Amino acid sequence: MSHPSPILRSLPLGTQWPCIDPFLFCAHHKDDYPASNGAYGPVSGLEGRSLGNDFSGKDGWNMYHGRSVPGFPVHPHRGFETVTLVREGLLDHSDSLGAKARFGGGDVQWMTAGSGVQHTEMFPLLKSDAPNPLLLFQIWLNLPASHKMEPAHFTMYWDETIPRLHHQDAAGKHTTVTIVAGALAGAPQPLPPPPASWAAQPGSDVAIWHIELQAGASWTLPAAVGADTQRMLYWFAGDALNLAGQALPGQAAMQVQADQALALHNSGSTAVQLLLLQGKPIAEPVARYGPFVMNTEQEIHQAIADYRRTQFGGWPWQEEAPVHGAEPKRFARRPGQVKDELPPAAAAPALAGASA
Repeated sequence: MSHPSPILRSLPLGTQWPCIDPFLFCAHHKDDYPASNGAYGPVSGLEGRSLGNDFSGKDGWNMYHGRSVPGFPVHPHRGFETVTLVREGLLDHSDSLGAKARFGGGDVQWMTAGSGVQHTEMFPLLKSDAPNPLLLFQIWLNLPASHKMEPAHFTMYWDETIPRLHHQDAAGKHTTVTIVAGALAGAPQPLPPPPASWAAQPGSDVAIWHIELQAGASWTLPAAVGADTQRMLYWFAGDALNLAGQALPGQAAMQVQADQALALHNSGSTAVQLLLLQGKPIAEPVARYGPFVMNTEQEIHQAIADYRRTQFGGWPWQEEAPVHGAEPKRFARRPGQVKDELPPAAAAPALAGASA
């Protein structure tokens, strides 16, 4: 007797990946930037681009909303959270709380926009004698109505503090699971999410995991804890993957049964990488307008009016797209602080966020 597939639906991957409640948005930025021109921008290749709104993918990279430096100059958010995992390259963050940071190489920034914040995300090119590749995920996690107007909050998770599960199968092949959120049996405890986050609410069952299977490796993804949990599994790297004994036809975004353990096997010759997003649905109405996510159209109109009136606290930086210098040093300056925090040694205790 054949068993029904655990894949509920399969969708193609694009720049913006399909999501399910409680997630709103997932972007996978993969930009093969050239060498720097010495002023944090590309040495060549700006010709023919719509600067200020470049999502063309020309030559394998984008300027996005940046004009001389790639990235996203100052813009507002309200009503949700951004979780940004930079796998390669560097991101320069500045915000209206007075926080700033340069992070990358596996670091994660988790920002609760809450009642309102302005911020920038710039991708400075620092190497003038070599390419400057960038790989990152940005995930938007919704906030429930009860927490949408909480104060904004800035959190940094340094790569050295993020828990990982290292698994060796019977054939000696290795799987690594990087745990941004959500407990996983056999792994160290996850870092605490921001206090207003849906991920911090009891029973939310939110998990954000990056899974990498070495060629030939097998690992079983455990069933989710919550009965109402929904789960998306994004296969975005590698040439062959079997899921629950089924050879998949190609990379895809897959909604899968969350109440089943799923056997994963990399049957190819290159590493397979997946992103898992799961959680109990918030199950509330969603009203969206650009950078604002609320529950009703009236609340969207109020968000626009509030932003026009208050600028969500104003913008404390001289530039609309600040870049944090030529030194490739990772750091964070938390709201209200005057000293930079640097990444700890691998053996140091984990650091949680600071409230604004």
